[in-house]
Amino acid sequence: MYSRFLVPLDGSPTSFLALDHAAELARLSGATVILLHIVEPTRHSTGFERPEVYIKDVRPRFLKAGQTLLDEAASRLRREGIATETVLLESGTERVSEQIAHQTEINDCDLVILGTHGRRGMNRLLLGSDAEQVARIAPVPVMLVRQSSRDGGPPSSAARAPVKASDNIGTSGWRSTGASKAKKSHE
Repeated sequence: MYSRFLVPLDGSPTSFLALDHAAELARLSGATVILLHIVEPTRHSTGFERPEVYIKDVRPRFLKAGQTLLDEAASRLRREGIATETVLLESGTERVSEQIAHQTEINDCDLVILGTHGRRGMNRLLLGSDAEQVARIAPVPVMLVRQSSRDGGPPSSAARAPVKASDNIGTSGWRSTGASKAKKSHE
């Protein structure tokens, strides 16, 4: 059974959906949830600030916002009796996906629960997918969570279970858990 979940949060609806799934699994298993937020300075800076303005004003603001995001999520989990830890990082030379994979080792996690936007077509080609990259390189299983048609997002094609991307099952790194069984349970 999994005992330490890593849940990266970026403030998006899908990251909070992943947090909901992590909370549910943690309640059932007694696992600890490690919340991770990676601040990407390029998202918070124009690049035209004078260095002293960036250091004294801009950087502290985005670090505080990241810590607030983590504190609010951790507080919610702790109110539910779930053991929680937080990690705030700044992205550096490593890609976000590499930092997430690295944090699984540092924090001794055995499962990553990650929200994904489920981009398709040209958006996926142009924007890429950090979640997909995490599933490829993480040394532990990765559960990708996206909105289903019931949540107002794109419909899922089948129920999925986490597997290590190194298992090379299919092209997406996921193994079907038996959508036909799920269909029968709804009849």
